[in-house]
Amino acid sequence: MIHVLVVGPPDLASLPAHRSSIEVLHAESADEAVEKLGRNRRIDAVLLLSGADNGPVAMALREDIVAPPPLFAGGSSPDAEGVRRLEATDLEELLSLVEAALEAGR
Repeated sequence: MIHVLVVGPPDLASLPAHRSSIEVLHAESADEAVEKLGRNRRIDAVLLLSGADNGPVAMALREDIVAPPPLFAGGSSPDAEGVRRLEATDLEELLSLVEAALEAGR
């Protein structure tokens, strides 16, 4: 099972389980994301869906977490250092691309 932390607006908090191979966790802010990553070492990737705040969230994760998991963002997100852009905007498709990227890296 792959564990993906999705960082974004509160409406993402009610994300259903999309498939049995992915568990989705949610954080609304950089501080909450750092806290969840610090407490949960099972998180395999972070998907940034905070728009213009993706850069500051990514920077906070890199500063506070010694070895953060891979960081991803959707195709319409602004560029952010250390964040891999996925060519999709739909959440289901983004999660599929995260899963494929993680599987390819194993």
